[in-house]
Amino acid sequence: MLIDLFCGGGGCSVGYSNAGFGGIVGIDNVLQPHYPFEFILADAIEAMKILISGKPISTDYGLLYLEDLSAIHASPPCQKYAKTKHLPTNKEHPDMIGITRDLLLESGKPFIIENVPGSPLVSPVVLNGPSVGLPYVHRERWFECNGFDVPFGLIPPPGRPIKMGRQVEHGDIIQPVGNFSNVKYARMAMGINWMTQKELSQAIPPAYTEYIGKFLLAHLRGVSI
Repeated sequence: MLIDLFCGGGGCSVGYSNAGFGGIVGIDNVLQPHYPFEFILADAIEAMKILISGKPISTDYGLLYLEDLSAIHASPPCQKYAKTKHLPTNKEHPDMIGITRDLLLESGKPFIIENVPGSPLVSPVVLNGPSVGLPYVHRERWFECNGFDVPFGLIPPPGRPIKMGRQVEHGDIIQPVGNFSNVKYARMAMGINWMTQKELSQAIPPAYTEYIGKFLLAHLRGVSI
């Protein structure tokens, strides 16, 4: 079983499912009506503290204990490191990566922390759309993988994303943020068919964690890829 902390709309969760994981549970402090797996409305940090203490958390299918988990994924809020952090309207955001990492290390489970470029991740694997078979998506993300190895690969240049405000057409390289146009095309390009525009603007395409998840699953099974 894998738990997805700060799960959002479930892009990362679906990637792990595609890689072969079953029994995925997502936790977020914002209701996610389109999340495709078991969902718990809770604070992810507090939920991890409960699990580490030896107590269970409740799900629709019964009690979940730390020993039930094979691995943990976490996507803590990234506003502190995002490019928009310098906008004058933005408020100060807390650093959630450090406290998340500390808890995941304490859990003793293999884990992945996902975040934006420039975030303080340890030896992160860097992925973008073209590196995982999504040629029309420019969304670079970093993944700290602890307890197992993921090979680094060359990242083909994604080209230049279209300028915000222009109508998106087939073949365009997109960076879906904010109120982008052509949601149907974004769903196709990202491999996500269940999210709204707002959810897509924050989502990680499943192909990213499907790639990482295959190496994680091989590690858990004691085999090589």
